[in-house]
Parts: sequence; structure tokens; C-alpha cells
Amino acid sequence: MRILLFTGKGGVGKSTIAAGTAALAAAAGRRTLVLSTDAAHSLADAFGCPPGTIGAEPTEVASNLYVQQVDAQLRFEQSWADVQRYLLSVLDATGLDPVTAEELTVIPGAEEVLALLELRLQARSGAWEVIVVDCAPTAETLRLLALPEALGWYLHRVLPVERRVVKALRPVLSRAAGVPMPGDTVFDAIERLHAELDEVRTLLAGPDASVRIVLTPENVVLAEARRSYTTLSLFGYRVDGVVANRVFPDGGADDWRAGWVVAQHEVLERVTESFAGLPLWRSAYRPREPVGVAALTALAGEVYGADDPLAAATGSGPFQVTRGRGGTVLRLALPLVSRAEVQLARTGDDLVVTVGSYRRVVTLPSGLARHRVAGARVEAGELRVRFVEGPVDEAGR
Repeated sequence: MRILLFTGKGGVGKSTIAAGTAALAAAAGRRTLVLSTDAAHSLADAFGCPPGTIGAEPTEVASNLYVQQVDAQLRFEQSWADVQRYLLSVLDATGLDPVTAEELTVIPGAEEVLALLELRLQARSGAWEVIVVDCAPTAETLRLLALPEALGWYLHRVLPVERRVVKALRPVLSRAAGVPMPGDTVFDAIERLHAELDEVRTLLAGPDASVRIVLTPENVVLAEARRSYTTLSLFGYRVDGVVANRVFPDGGADDWRAGWVVAQHEVLERVTESFAGLPLWRSAYRPREPVGVAALTALAGEVYGADDPLAAATGSGPFQVTRGRGGTVLRLALPLVSRAEVQLARTGDDLVVTVGSYRRVVTLPSGLARHRVAGARVEAGELRVRFVEGPVDEAGR
């Protein structure tokens, strides 16, 4: 089964390219599901479906082609209900207004994150050969994809201790704090949610899944796409190509359009440099929106040309370990960054990598955890951390 995620800055035509790719796969005889985790839900509009015909269950819109707009609110209620009830009881004990309390128990972005659980269910169903995901805009997608690993760190190190302490001292803590302490149902819900999200992450970081970045030839859009490429690689997700959308064709009847052509060519040259080694597909600016299965299939056919739109990402993935005479080297793909932009720290068995505002905690394999860090550098789009045998101090160095 092939899984393709499409992401990009809001307004670049991400949903159109995702829908076109799915339509092209279905036209080739592959049983295809395209689903949207974006709260804006524009897939139905792209396929020209009447309002209300596309909903929370896969709906067939053409032969082999099914569309689903995930009900994020329903997913939120199913997965977060136990935790939310506990938080509401805590806020109620403080005398907070019930309506305000309910708003405060909804974590920003949680609905989009939990919408990916639907991807897990559909992948496990075995009903599809191809699943195309129309993700939320870039920033939300990055937070969404980073959550399972961050939550896993908390669950493996903090939650077991916290659970034992609360269970032993619940009456005392409740009286001292003046609010109810979480019960087993709350801890179980958090652990269950983590297990499901971790399964999603394993699925998306696997060899059959990859991310495709959609952009328009504009400097601001390119800057965000570059950051996305770096951050997706930081968290271990393969980026297998870039689609430059709404490219003006050469020539023009007036100076205004000719000026846009020149400006876009300049940006596209930087796009080629920024994503060297990745396929770069172009989608021409059309005189009208491609709406409907036929128009979307034609669009995708022109974009990919003779290329296979479902070709799997090549390479060993963004994260790998190699051994040599000079020690063991952990390699983490970090395209488009310099050494000055990367902060590296070692804490026990964890390697903490920070790039800008994003931080990843990499738990080292047991073999590396007993080695000390001998050096690190950023080279050829990779962070390379060298480990050698020797005593490790309390900080793990």
C-alpha cells in the first residue's frame, strides 16, 4: 500500500494537487482513497461534489476513487473524552464557568492531530492500494507529525512514575490540592492515544509513505517550504518531491504577465537549488480552476508526465547509523541548514537536536547509549554525530 501526504502553505493549491494525484492513481486501476485532515475541507469542492455528499465515510466519486473528509470533532470526542471529563472536573472544582471550562479543555490543533487516527484505521482495513492525504497547512502538519514522538518521551519516562505516585497518594493529594486527582481511566486514555498515534508515526515513517511539498513560485512560500523540508527530515519523514503550482507559461501579451514570468523563473531557480536531488514537478497556471474528476486527472497527467506519481521514495530514510574505523556515526538528514543553526545536547540515553523552534529527542540504541559523543558536524545536508567507546559521564557525554 502506498501512502502519500501533501502539505504546503495555505492557498498554494495543495488540495487540488492531492486530489489530482489520487484521481490519476484511480484512473490507472489502483483502488484509491483520498482523505482530508484539513479542517477547511476543500476536497468536495475540488471534485465538484454537491454539498453534503462527502462526509466522514469514504464516498465513491469515480471508478476506484473514494473521497473522505475526516470528522475531526468526532475523532476528538472519541479519543479525548476521558481526559476532557477529568479536566472539566478539575476546572469545575475551581469554580470556572462551564462553557469557558469546556473551551479550555480543547488543546489547539488537537482535532487535526486526532484526524490522522482515521488514516491508521483505513490503512489497517486493507481496502486500499493507495491512500492520499490532504494535510492541514504546513505549520499544523509539522506539529501533528511531531506529537507521537514527543508524547512518547513523556509516557515512557514521566507517566509511569506519576501514575504510581497518584495512585498511592490520591486521597492526600486531592485534599491538599483541592481538586480531584486523575484516575486509571485518564491514564489509560492517554496511553491508548499514544499507542494509536505511535502506530500512525510508524506508518508514515515507513518505506511506503512519503510527503510531497506543494508550493507556488513566491519567495515567502519558498522560505516556508524550505523550513518544512528541514523539519520533516528532522522528525524522520521522507520528502519524495516538490510540486511547483501555478507557474505562468513563457511569453505574454503584456508587460504585467511578462514581469510575473521573470519573477517566477528567478524563484524556480532557487527552488531547484533548494531541493536538489528531489523530483520537481511543475503545474502551469490554468485559465480556470480544474474541478471534477476528469479535469483533475488531466491536471495530474500533465504535472507528472512520464513519471510514476506513486513511485516510492528512494534511499535509506532520513535516519541511519553507520560503523567505521573512527567509531559509529549517527546520520540525521537536515537539508538546508548550517552548523550554526543546529543545537545538540546529550542527556542520558537521549540525543536532543534543536533546529530553530523545533526540537527532537532521539533515544539512542542501546549500543550507542553506552558510547560517548566524540564530535558532530553538519555536512552535505546531514547532521553527523560520531560516537566512540569510552566512559560516559552523568550527562551522557
